[in-house]
Amino acid sequence: MNAADLIALARQAQTQAYVPYSGFKVGAALLTQEGHIYTGANVENASYGLTVCAERIAVFKAVNDGECRFESIAIAGGGLDYLYPCGACLQVLAEFSRNIKIITVNENDDFREYYLSEMLPQVFSLDTSVRRVK
Repeated sequence: MNAADLIALARQAQTQAYVPYSGFKVGAALLTQEGHIYTGANVENASYGLTVCAERIAVFKAVNDGECRFESIAIAGGGLDYLYPCGACLQVLAEFSRNIKIITVNENDDFREYYLSEMLPQVFSLDTSVRRVK
């Protein structure tokens, strides 16, 4: 699947956003290494901290279906500037796929591609070999 196809799916997902407070709709399309696609749209809440980004919704849908290896994700929103994932979304993506390609899109569907390691070079990780049960 090429970037343009993934962007089109992210745009479709964007239409499902629930954004009564900001009006800023975001859609994401996540491609797994098995070739499946999961989409998500942001969902706002009156208690703003409980809002969930489109990227995390797509990831959680995939994980819920047993898919944890991701190849790429396209993120589409409004505005002339490119839309980048927030730090929370980057950390969630890093949990499953540190080499995922992130496709950022502007409103004209121009896009840029990055690898997660470029956007989040120092990933938070729990090294289970350090934790010891006494």
